[in-house]
Amino acid sequence: MDSTFRRIPDIPLQDLIDGLSLGNRAFLSRAITLVESKRDDDKIVSAELIDKVLKPDAKSLRIGITGVPGVGKSTFIEAFGRMLTGMGKKVAVLSIDPSSSRTKGSILGDKTRMEELSKDPNAYIRPSASGSSLGGVASSTRETIILCEAAGFDVIIIETVGVGQSETVVKDMVDYFLLLMLAGGGDELQGIKRGIMEMADHILINKADGNNLKAAKQAKEEYKNAIHLFPPNDANWTVPVGLCSATERTGIEEAWEEIQKYQQQTTGNGWFAKNRKRQLLKWFHERIHAKLEMDFYSRKDIKEKIKEREELISSQQISVRKAVDELFN
Repeated sequence: MDSTFRRIPDIPLQDLIDGLSLGNRAFLSRAITLVESKRDDDKIVSAELIDKVLKPDAKSLRIGITGVPGVGKSTFIEAFGRMLTGMGKKVAVLSIDPSSSRTKGSILGDKTRMEELSKDPNAYIRPSASGSSLGGVASSTRETIILCEAAGFDVIIIETVGVGQSETVVKDMVDYFLLLMLAGGGDELQGIKRGIMEMADHILINKADGNNLKAAKQAKEEYKNAIHLFPPNDANWTVPVGLCSATERTGIEEAWEEIQKYQQQTTGNGWFAKNRKRQLLKWFHERIHAKLEMDFYSRKDIKEKIKEREELISSQQISVRKAVDELFN
């Protein structure tokens, strides 16, 4: 049957496309479910869907937000998102929940944590399980971003599971990378990887209120001093370090002002467009590698040969290097 007329689920593809163009959140959810599907027939249809709704001239802003567990990412995003919707902007939050490597299950509780934002008619929250993808980022997140843009969302926020070496995956799909930190929690300069700080376009110390305000101010100065030691970034942007309190809604507007400054500067110097093109090409090569790996492991003869060599390696009858070379020879 022609995939154009296949119902996913119970919705013709063209109706799905039309629903997205109208900003219908129910259709958006159906479309995201489609691109997240592992079924071969769904993959064919989702590829067609992405091609048809792709907007090369999308004016959206993609923001990645990360930070150590307990830093208050969800609380910050809710306050930030509510401020943006109050300005008349449409905000989508793609929250990546950690999946258990043993059970493959995830909590998917961000709609509960962002109760106010989830009820906002100009906001859309989509929790997705990270699965086995690098960096705790769902493998279909890039496609989901495209779908959200097709549905007319102005700001797309990607909340990651936490700070780790593979947060570079998030950096490579957003325009702006915001790092939330805590003061006095043991995660100051000695506890945060330099690589994460170098990737950040903005560092915000959250929970800067009450008895913690003094420590937050001290941490701010420490981070500002550390930033000066890093080489200039590709965007020629001086990374700001600020304070905020998501619970008291302070520092949120200032954070948005910095983001706007960044967008204006990088649009003017050409980095914004150049970075998006670079990300597309990186995505292209990542898909090639993923396709090659999937095709390789799905071959029945390869599965048998791998099992044979696993036994030989376990009994130390053959080296790992030789076993790999034999597979490809």
